Amino acid sequence: MNVDELVAIDVHTHVSMSVDAPAREASEGAEAMARYFKTEVVATTVPQMADYYRARNMACVAFMVDATTATGEPPAVTNEEIAALAKEHADAVIAFGSVDPHAGKVAVKAARRLVEEHGVRGFKFHPNAQAFFPNDRTFYPLYEVLEELQVPALFHSGHTGVGAGVRGGNGIRLKYSNPMFVDDVAVDFPDLPIILAHPSFPWQDEALSVCLHKPTVYIDLSGWSPKYFPANLIQYANTLLRHKMLFGSDYPVITPDRWLADFEKTAIRDEVRPLILKENAVNLFKLRGEAGSPATA
Repeated sequence: MNVDELVAIDVHTHVSMSVDAPAREASEGAEAMARYFKTEVVATTVPQMADYYRARNMACVAFMVDATTATGEPPAVTNEEIAALAKEHADAVIAFGSVDPHAGKVAVKAARRLVEEHGVRGFKFHPNAQAFFPNDRTFYPLYEVLEELQVPALFHSGHTGVGAGVRGGNGIRLKYSNPMFVDDVAVDFPDLPIILAHPSFPWQDEALSVCLHKPTVYIDLSGWSPKYFPANLIQYANTLLRHKMLFGSDYPVITPDRWLADFEKTAIRDEVRPLILKENAVNLFKLRGEAGSPATA
């Protein structure tokens, strides 16, 4: 499928299950997430997601989150499986990786290997779930590799549905996700593409400031229905940051169908909508005309 024929590129979707995994009951965390987002518990594999997005003439950026150190449990699906299946479904899926930042040199080596040997196109970090401050210099060797390889780092920012409504927030601490911690990363790694995921409540002004100030920082609009976007986010999306806003749903907890239906009702200008839905992602990921990407697959 030619990238020019795509309706949109969803830059924020979650793979939660291996294709070989047996059926299992939903965890307490998954059920809490479903309650928080007022949706159903859905287990997602890469082929299922490919079919879902292909049917909508869209592509998606897919990843899991490796929070092994913080949770004591390995992810339910591996980076290698996501990357391999994304290659099989290259018309609809772009693979991002995730490494546990607390793994140190192991994480650094894994990140390089995933890019060079498996074709991973970026990395997802969740400071809340992974329990780390992005600007802790302990993790700088990891960013050095990503900057060298020119693959984006996508950081969760702001409030999170992970642990929401569970006793003690299920151990999740919100303090890690202030976008100002990522501002330090953008200063110290000025050539590293960075995406701040989600409208960053309660730090929306901070996120807008970082994005406006640092040329390599973008914002994805996932995790919230657009009908709840604050006025300042709409204002900047329409003007100074119109080339730095990205469509993301947070599938499966928010579907692109729901997100796009609500997006239609926002005050985003007609000339800005194509930038947010696709063109900004095409430019950031350098998709147009690249062999092996959704641009030419």
